[in-house]
Amino acid sequence: MSGETWVVLGGSSAIARAFAREVAAHGHDVILAGRDLDDLERTAGDIRVRTGRRAEALAFDALAPAQHAAFARACRDRAERLNLFLAFAEMPPQAALEADPALAWRTMATTCVGAASVLLAFAPLLAEQKGGRIVVVGSVAGERVRPKNFVYGSAKAGLHAFVAGLRGRLRPAGVSVTLVKAGYIDTAMSWGRAGRLPVASPQACARACRRAALRGRDTLYFPAFWRFVMLAVRAMPERVFRALFW
Repeated sequence: MSGETWVVLGGSSAIARAFAREVAAHGHDVILAGRDLDDLERTAGDIRVRTGRRAEALAFDALAPAQHAAFARACRDRAERLNLFLAFAEMPPQAALEADPALAWRTMATTCVGAASVLLAFAPLLAEQKGGRIVVVGSVAGERVRPKNFVYGSAKAGLHAFVAGLRGRLRPAGVSVTLVKAGYIDTAMSWGRAGRLPVASPQACARACRRAALRGRDTLYFPAFWRFVMLAVRAMPERVFRALFW
């Protein structure tokens, strides 16, 4: 691969697939990474046919941190310049998480610790190239954690804090780090959870993510109305928050 390449982590997720197609359509090569290599290969093949860009699939496991540095180097060897898009998480039902500490551990390890590990593996590579873009898909669930999904929400909250620190660390090297605080997107993970709230398409989210990366934005709420929703939620006194969300 040559030129500017986007490494898309969590490549089997709907948002990641849409983002890979979006950046390829705008002239970038793509490396799709995740656990389901067969699925990633199919997506990569579709991108090659539709866009004419180079696309390939690599195996990646968020729960194998000892392999993250080697994985990052393998991506660097395939590209002149790297950008990184991270969109993976686990969100089992809250009742299942409370009943199974091992499942809760896996959810938090994947969603927060595994993400932090691979971001640390890529950070020096982007710093060495004196620039680049990182986009991390977080969640409005991490803004103010509710009892109904506090395991997943706390994992996202931890990821948000990590990304803020990473942004400050990489800014002097010319690397932008964009945190996407996503609301309900039409994906398998969020199916049936939105209630009466509007649900956005993965394609619309991907377009917004690409634009935010190009502008070097620190934070993107998507859909945009969530910025105002979460402003109100953060400002609520604890007793009001408990009355509404407990």
